[in-house]
Amino acid sequence: MRPRIVYVHGCGPKPRAELLRAEWDRALLGRDANGTSFLAYWAPLLHPEPLPDREPDPMEGRPGAAARAEAGAVGGRDAGAGSGAVGGRDAGVGSGAVGAESAGESFPPPLEDPARFVARAAAEAAEAARGRSGRPGGAAPGGTGGMGETGGEAASAAEDRTPGRAGAGPLDGWLLDMAYLAEALALAEEPRPGPGAEPLPSAPSLARPGRTALFRNLVRRVYQDVHAYFLGGAGPAVRQAVADALDAAEAGRAAEGGGPLVVVGHGLGSVAAYEVLAERGQPVDLFVTIGSPLGSAEVQGCLAAPPAVPSGTALWLNASDARDLVALDHTLRPDFAPPGRVTDVLVRNVSAHHHGAADYLSDPLVQGPVHRVLGRIA
Repeated sequence: MRPRIVYVHGCGPKPRAELLRAEWDRALLGRDANGTSFLAYWAPLLHPEPLPDREPDPMEGRPGAAARAEAGAVGGRDAGAGSGAVGGRDAGVGSGAVGAESAGESFPPPLEDPARFVARAAAEAAEAARGRSGRPGGAAPGGTGGMGETGGEAASAAEDRTPGRAGAGPLDGWLLDMAYLAEALALAEEPRPGPGAEPLPSAPSLARPGRTALFRNLVRRVYQDVHAYFLGGAGPAVRQAVADALDAAEAGRAAEGGGPLVVVGHGLGSVAAYEVLAERGQPVDLFVTIGSPLGSAEVQGCLAAPPAVPSGTALWLNASDARDLVALDHTLRPDFAPPGRVTDVLVRNVSAHHHGAADYLSDPLVQGPVHRVLGRIA
């Protein structure tokens, strides 16, 4: 009998499936576990082209990937939060190589008001969902109002839907909280020269505009995919990808007479994995969620059923960094009964935006429980 592990990746474009699976294996297990590890690869549903093999995943929070993500933000607009810190494809974060004039775009002023950023992010997510629906002028399945608007009308409508205003969308409160936390983190991690004012050890050497752009890029990308999952009609296809990976792992276990099963979900992948496990009740020895938004009330309100530990899940380990914008609420035990089967741990994620999957998977507090369940992989 050999153990099996199923990975469910999070938001944003990803490298090709085999490369991503091997990267997660090495981060979590220290070796490629091909044949016993499986990946629920749903990125092409929202991002048709995989990342080139040599291009870092922007959701991993590595400096080169962050610069590319800022430079390639939708319409060039997200980079406006720190337009002086946006580099070209081969430039590092904060290089200033590409400004508004050279990019040929009209950028908002640096450090625009967070409420306006939230309005734009919500409008872009709605427009993207409408485009995927293939029905111009109409809403995507399960979508919110305002899908038929374009340009300034969509941005204005989205601003009207910010929390505390009439017609606020079900995920808008989560978006606003992420945005304001991004502002606070950017300020807290801004390098401050002088004795007794050094930046946090894990913070890259970025001035506040660059830090804000980095965090806002994470917020925008994550919100857009979560919006597509819950409100834009992408949820069923994402969950099917998870179910297919679980079936493949289960087939291998059945052929060999059993063996432990571990399921790992990152970010939005943790939500999709949770919903599939809750629906199927499939026996799982350990469910691991990293950088998960499942603790957020807005996300819980969009789930198909009230929060609870999936019936087949023996143990649930939830790991997050206190600075991870996506995992705003770091404790699942109070909401997912029975609490005795859930363990919440705070870890140190040293990626630039504190959400990178590889940094979570390589943390001893995550590796230890997984290794104890899996045992030695033959």
